[in-house]
Amino acid sequence: MSTLKQLSANKCWGGTQFTYSHAASETACTMRFSVYLPPQAETAKVPVLYWLSGLTCTEENFTIKAGAQRMAAQLGLAIVAPDTSPRGLNIPGEADSFDFGLGAGFYVDATEVPWSQGYRMYSYVTQELPALINAHFPVDADRVALSGHSMGGHGALVCALRNPQQYRSVSALAPLAAPTRCAWGRNAFSRYLGADESPWQHYDSTRLLVSHGWKGPAPLIDQGDQDPFLPMLQPQLLADAAAEAQVALTLRMQPGYDHSYFFVQSFIAEHLQFHAANLA
Repeated sequence: MSTLKQLSANKCWGGTQFTYSHAASETACTMRFSVYLPPQAETAKVPVLYWLSGLTCTEENFTIKAGAQRMAAQLGLAIVAPDTSPRGLNIPGEADSFDFGLGAGFYVDATEVPWSQGYRMYSYVTQELPALINAHFPVDADRVALSGHSMGGHGALVCALRNPQQYRSVSALAPLAAPTRCAWGRNAFSRYLGADESPWQHYDSTRLLVSHGWKGPAPLIDQGDQDPFLPMLQPQLLADAAAEAQVALTLRMQPGYDHSYFFVQSFIAEHLQFHAANLA
């Protein structure tokens, strides 16, 4: 188990907001993540929500901008927010564009050289990070949920659909619903996973809904109808896939909202309440 280094600790709504770093084996670098522990964690293990962020983000964006701590404190819910990619690998080209490389790990396990040496965010999020959190923090490993925004919404859906035994509930805000059918996803997948598109299907929630189904609570999806990235996000494809798979899905189109953290702020409390109810 890698050694944790505490980078910050701030009292917040009766609990504590932490930031840590550790040497990660899956990503072959030092990774950072934030952890919010509500006041209830001082006396008992609490349920935990993993939050996955979107393109260009670090662990800091959600932690500072979403305002989730107040509701998390009321609900007794821990929140873990990892970074969105490896850092410090110094692979040529990884910082050339916003939608690939740094800040754009797409929550896949890359198989193409040179990205395969550390761009393994799927295994980091579903295996290495939870093992670390369970070993070092007062969280209940049997009460775990996933959520995320944009690329992170894609990641949350994919991780939950592929690991239903691990996550009791899943939600997303403005998720990249069908990365195999949009420019951002196709660019990233072709470089991380190769030209053969068959492995891509393992990282597309619309494909996974049909192939794997979902027996948990209906995933909660919020999407702003003024989001400038709607043509890329394609939430209707997610709804169509759920209908084909006969999986209950709650897709709420929110009038007037865009893609920003103002949108996330507006609905994060409802998402935390959704998860807390399913983790009780």
